[in-house]
Amino acid sequence: MTFVFPDAEGEWRGPFCFIQAADPQLGLMKSWNKGGEGDEWAEEVELTKQAVEAMNRLQPRPRFMVLCGDLVHAMPDAPYREEQVRDLKAALKGTDPSIPLVFVSGNHDLGNNPTPKTVEQYCNQWGDDYFSFWVGGVLCLVLNSQLFFDASTCPQLKEAQETWLEQQLCRASERKPKHVLVFQHIPLYLKSPDEEDHEYFNLPGAVRQQLMDKFKRAGVKAVFCGHYHRNGGGCHDGLDVVVSSAIGCQLGEDTHGVRVVVVTEGEVIHRYYSLDQLRTQGIDQDLKKLLQG
Repeated sequence: MTFVFPDAEGEWRGPFCFIQAADPQLGLMKSWNKGGEGDEWAEEVELTKQAVEAMNRLQPRPRFMVLCGDLVHAMPDAPYREEQVRDLKAALKGTDPSIPLVFVSGNHDLGNNPTPKTVEQYCNQWGDDYFSFWVGGVLCLVLNSQLFFDASTCPQLKEAQETWLEQQLCRASERKPKHVLVFQHIPLYLKSPDEEDHEYFNLPGAVRQQLMDKFKRAGVKAVFCGHYHRNGGGCHDGLDVVVSSAIGCQLGEDTHGVRVVVVTEGEVIHRYYSLDQLRTQGIDQDLKKLLQG
């Protein structure tokens, strides 16, 4: 099922905000901290509910929330997979109906070596693994980054996404959106475009450069990612790579949180907030100032 906004969303109608989140990854916290197969995930469910509740209270209301992959920890066909998917969907049901949810596939959602079967399973549970949508005159591209990382068992799927991506970027050049934004799971890089391959947390250097070149030629403003369970990224030659830490398990010094993104006519401004900050401090006045320029 492709995520669709009304046709009118192709036109710029003024500044808006949205929420970017990543890696609720139900089951990882128990597995990471205590070992085992990730057979408990009550903490991640509670954190997801907190993120939803904080988002619902924001004014102005976010136009959408995008979850950038690793929705659950259990790999396809692994123990607890169906239960984790069920419980995450239940936690997300509290989302205000006026805030659409956009799902991005991660390596745990598809498997480190995705196959046609695992991709089909994901699509049946969450929707298409890559697609585009317009919101407020902004073109948004959702990508399956696992096909860039390792498509050795599904080369036809990789080729299909690359063909589609070329078409979308050409479309962007023709329709002249106010901005082009990309959402994927695995970051292009963690800190710098010329960093070494990390074999897991960033895309391989050759693939990274090819994608960056394509994105820059098409005028992509920002690439939003997760996967790292820490904040990272950087802006180089006008392309902002935004790596957001997790709703769930933290692997660095950051805390459980989400990123609030404000889109104005000339800028895409973003800041990562802990769930505690959103719940106790309130950011409505900051949001209104940014949206008013």
